[in-house]
Amino acid sequence: MEGKTQDYLSRPVIEVRNYINGRFVELTEEERKDALDVYSPATGAVIARVPRSTSKQVDEAVRAAKAAFKAWSALSERERADYLEKISKRIAEKLEELADIESYDTGKPLNLARTVDIPRARDNFAFFAGQIRHDFTEAHSNAGSGPLASLNYTHRSPVGVAGLITPWNLPLYLLSWKVAPAIGCGNTVVAKPSELTPLTANALAEICNEIGLPPGVFNVVHGTGASAGQALVAHKDVPLISFTGGTATGAIVNSTAAPLFKKVSLELGGKNATVIFDDVNLDEIMPSIVRSAFANQGQVCLCGSRILVHEKIYETFVEKFAQAVKTTLIPGDPRTSNFGAVISADHMKKVLSYIELAKQEGGTIVCGGKRADLPQPFKNGYFIEPTVVTGLATDSRCAQEEVFGPFVTVHPFKDEAQALEICNSTRYGLAGSLWTNDLKRGHRFAQQWETGMVWVNTWLLRDLRVPFGGVKDSGFGREGGRYAFEFWTNQKNVCIKL
Repeated sequence: MEGKTQDYLSRPVIEVRNYINGRFVELTEEERKDALDVYSPATGAVIARVPRSTSKQVDEAVRAAKAAFKAWSALSERERADYLEKISKRIAEKLEELADIESYDTGKPLNLARTVDIPRARDNFAFFAGQIRHDFTEAHSNAGSGPLASLNYTHRSPVGVAGLITPWNLPLYLLSWKVAPAIGCGNTVVAKPSELTPLTANALAEICNEIGLPPGVFNVVHGTGASAGQALVAHKDVPLISFTGGTATGAIVNSTAAPLFKKVSLELGGKNATVIFDDVNLDEIMPSIVRSAFANQGQVCLCGSRILVHEKIYETFVEKFAQAVKTTLIPGDPRTSNFGAVISADHMKKVLSYIELAKQEGGTIVCGGKRADLPQPFKNGYFIEPTVVTGLATDSRCAQEEVFGPFVTVHPFKDEAQALEICNSTRYGLAGSLWTNDLKRGHRFAQQWETGMVWVNTWLLRDLRVPFGGVKDSGFGREGGRYAFEFWTNQKNVCIKL
């Protein structure tokens, strides 16, 4: 334990560089002085510095990607799939190293990065390699020899340079989710990772370099969303934008891209509900409910931050849930604890402000409710106790607005109709989970739920073949499986008169 703490504090500050056209670009002295500090969520100390890139660096990366596009898109599907397989294998070989970097950069538990984030990045590249190799297109025949006799088939072609903007909560996980199908389909990429968590994007660039991915196919430009991100979205030679992040920023992305007729996919915020009926065994499902509420300190867009419980079991549930949270989620050193820090000082202030708002709105803090008091070296880290609030109206701000942190509200409902009404009462519609032994009810409820994804008697059980995305203010567009190919390619109908 002491050795791990020392290692945590003794690491040098990392100078992160842009990766353009197959090389890491040296910073000028002026750029080095203007670089952005990256802070450790666990200690509050500076751990890295990233370039404050502008439209100049973005343009350099786009020109590199555009120059690489012709040769890359001309490769066979098998050849591109082989590159994805090489990246996947290299991620697997470096799993422990990458997990350590991801935990260090994000403040999430090391075990979470080791068992979820990095394996999923590995699997994303492997999955899309297989998807590319086994893809098929549609053909439609009008049989006969008359004037309508014809054969129609669908031809897919890559779009061009793809601009990828990814968030800080699952940095490598979500970057790989976009990069793998994008380049697998023959596009080239300019990625703008979050300036809060640049380290595994930098590591992925190193891996692409190591396995010999052709220069210009994958480029990384660091910086703020307002500068580098906006320049990427607005660039005339970037016809394809995939963005994952907050709804407010997504609106800006869309307002910029739409007049330029770009293909856009937006995976945005959520205020997901977890619905628990009175026919379940609470003791059996409790670990899953706790996980669905507080995974990654509640910083997962799919977390269930509103828990709706049938009134017959409401009081019992609150007691058992609060006890499970208090005894199983202990904030501490991310290298050894199962509950880490939130991403930044500003985000910590935001979450704490909602805790105060909950009190003002008449809520009761059942557990948590304050910044966690940890010893050095984590005294200045951004740790918040997992917080459970009851007694709030379902239309209160705390029950309607996305907090994106270790903050959960619990509400009773009397019947299925009321539960569905509460579920659909928010502006968001990303995901939800439903817990019941009546599968007919589960099916019926899921059909009427205004959301992109529903889990019945489970949470975050992901099959990479299925569509991923939301409705309403949670965005539009679908990624995953063959649905990803519809986004990352242009489809052309070819009609042959027979």
